[in-house]
Amino acid sequence: MSSTTRTTVPASARFARLPSLTGMRFFAAFAVFLFHSTLPPYTPFSGGTAESVTHAVSKAGWLGVGFFFVLSGFVLTWSARPGDRPRQFLRRRLVKIYPNHVVTFVAALVLFAWAKNTWKQELPNLLLLHTWIPDAKTFQSVNPPSWSLSVEVVFYLCFPWLHRAIQRIRPERLWLWVGILGVAVFVIPAIAYAALPGSPSMPLGFKASVWQYWFVWQLPPFRMIEFAVGILMARIVMTGRWINLPVTPALLLVAVAYVVELLWVPWLYAMSAVTLIPVALLIAAMATTDISGRYSFLRYRAFVWLGEVSFAFYLVHDITVHVFVERFGLSPVHSAPAAAGLLALEAGISVFFSWLLYIGVEQPLVNRFGRTRPQLPRDSASDTAGTASTEPDDKPTEAVQAH
Repeated sequence: MSSTTRTTVPASARFARLPSLTGMRFFAAFAVFLFHSTLPPYTPFSGGTAESVTHAVSKAGWLGVGFFFVLSGFVLTWSARPGDRPRQFLRRRLVKIYPNHVVTFVAALVLFAWAKNTWKQELPNLLLLHTWIPDAKTFQSVNPPSWSLSVEVVFYLCFPWLHRAIQRIRPERLWLWVGILGVAVFVIPAIAYAALPGSPSMPLGFKASVWQYWFVWQLPPFRMIEFAVGILMARIVMTGRWINLPVTPALLLVAVAYVVELLWVPWLYAMSAVTLIPVALLIAAMATTDISGRYSFLRYRAFVWLGEVSFAFYLVHDITVHVFVERFGLSPVHSAPAAAGLLALEAGISVFFSWLLYIGVEQPLVNRFGRTRPQLPRDSASDTAGTASTEPDDKPTEAVQAH
């Protein structure tokens, strides 16, 4: 491929903020909200409308999760600096996620989860070990979206090693490795269908057994594929191997992949395999938009703010949905506009409590404990960094999790 089709990233730009990626985070988190809030018995819609809405967003949560796992690899690689020690990196990442997890764990436990879970299910959740246990009552315990934090902790533990390994790949072979991982992600559901028991079934009408769902969706080593693709895409952009795909075609690719998942793909393949590469292309396309200074509405302050509270929103929204239905006894309404209004109210309340969690817990603790790193001049840093930083200058690009 000729050099005229590539974007070369100056060394001085490699640690720049990427606010459009921050803005995209809320849309991914909102997709997860739509997925959870329209599942039976939580959907406010009724009759045929409920079935149509539930089907339309039935893969939205999976798309949001895939986006965040790829984004995590991308932004941690983008913000990596040489000389940053793995222990410091891990401390910063845990300061970012664990306090919010503890607060929402306690809130969910007090409001509704205490009646559903035992301590044997709650303790692994609190310690972020629950995604390793192939039991639906455990990996979906207390505040169900927290399972992905358990996966992210594994990402953080592996990142220094995985980042160094991917840095050794010659730039001209980076796309080859993206293709290899893009194929590998299809192998996992094939193994699940062929080798794992077809029962017991997952709740909520999921068309898979607990074993199959856990193997494809929950198990951290397999979700590492998406994280590694994010690292590879960041390296592609940083080494000038990006193909200059505009944002609009990349977004269309994601939309087409989502429709394919809805209509034609077996259930386990629709969880992440089909949308992985389109999502990776969209993230790189949006990042290069910020690098080049091209227009992006996601850089507006409102969208950046929503992106900054999106991690808290992710952890809060399912609690809001549960409280609306289980504590207030809200039943489906018959008017579609009224149901949509109820969803908007749930989302608004979730954003409000997310903001409180952000300013009361996440931001103060990150500011206090998550800002130390070796002070290096920008021109001395290169794309051979070993670990990631979450300092103020790269704060808007920090990845968050979604279910």
